[in-house]
Amino acid sequence: MAIALRRRTALLLPLLAPAIARAQSALRLSVFPSGSNWPVWVAQEKGFFQRHGVAVAVSPTPSSAAQFTALMAGQVDLASTAIDNVIAYAEGQGEAPASHSGSPPGIIAIAGINNGFLRLVTAPEVRSFADLRGRELSVDALTTGFAFVLRRLLERGGLAEGEARLVRVGGTAQRMEALFAGRQAGTLLTVPLDAVAAQRGFNVLADPSEMLGAYQGLTFALPRDRAAADRPRLVAFLRAYLDALAWLYAPENKAEAVAIMVRNLPEVTPPLAEASHAAMLHPRTGFPRRAALDLPGIATVLSLRAAYGPPGGAPADPERYVDRSYLAEAMA
Repeated sequence: MAIALRRRTALLLPLLAPAIARAQSALRLSVFPSGSNWPVWVAQEKGFFQRHGVAVAVSPTPSSAAQFTALMAGQVDLASTAIDNVIAYAEGQGEAPASHSGSPPGIIAIAGINNGFLRLVTAPEVRSFADLRGRELSVDALTTGFAFVLRRLLERGGLAEGEARLVRVGGTAQRMEALFAGRQAGTLLTVPLDAVAAQRGFNVLADPSEMLGAYQGLTFALPRDRAAADRPRLVAFLRAYLDALAWLYAPENKAEAVAIMVRNLPEVTPPLAEASHAAMLHPRTGFPRRAALDLPGIATVLSLRAAYGPPGGAPADPERYVDRSYLAEAMA
């Protein structure tokens, strides 16, 4: 019997090897450097990932095109990215080649991170939308991400199509650097980087959430087939992430939470981090406590893509781009 068992084990090991390798290696998470990573930092520093048996290696990305190139090439396992990027690449409308086969990849979001925490920040001399006429504003990409949010803001601010020009610059860090250097007159920054800009004399011209209503910003996303193969590790990651959210929302942890943000965002001072605490942990508009995906918010994203995106816009069913079973299992 022992000999037979060893034979069966020897036959099974090659089949189990990929799963064993994934379990032993770190989950590679691609992120944009911003305060949206606060729960991830908490999970790292408080040992929540370790508690749930998953190692996580976080790497910054300079742009959504670079992020999805790496994601589809298997160089990263999971992306913290805008749901609009998920939709765009799922529909073959992304700005970078995302599939070696030439067909759109099956990208899904498995959990929600936030509504984007977006703020329209402008140069010191730009105090109104009218001041943006004839000026340039920077975006990560022209046909994905938050470019359509910016276009809607400009429209609501009274600017006609083409009265302000959008230019591709890259992720949040690159756009903030370009804004500070005076290369563009405005951009969308995320909390708490809007406060960093305001401290330097830049203006926070608009809060998109006040104009758009429900909006799904960042999500955790990856190819559908790889998610199915990596399900146990993804569920463990989400359990640790949920623990981090619960810890962040506990009032007694505020001082330590602020310190964690300051350690991970050197440009943010303790007073700025503390001032942003209320916005990012607001009971209605802060991080969703259970990492829920906002389906009405995804519907808003789809409507913006239909209005400003490439012809033949994405279908109008938010469920097409999400799989909530991973989060449900993590909460169970």
